[in-house]
Amino acid sequence: MAKTFTREELKKYDGQNGNPAYVAINNRVYDVTHIPAWQDGTHHGNKAGLDLTDVLFNYSPHKDRVLAKLPLVGQLV
Repeated sequence: MAKTFTREELKKYDGQNGNPAYVAINNRVYDVTHIPAWQDGTHHGNKAGLDLTDVLFNYSPHKDRVLAKLPLVGQLV
């Protein structure tokens, strides 16, 4: 994991206006750009560009099983 992201930098990766869509989970940043469920940077009301650790573990039915399928692009610092 070469790239590091601050929370402010991560916000730029919101999946809007041609930007990639990244989400942070447990301080790891994943690329959801090419995941159909994340089209336009949103998925069930959640937005790309944010730390979604709480949402994933407390509200998502699939928990962290989905992470293995996502490209890891960096670390949230």
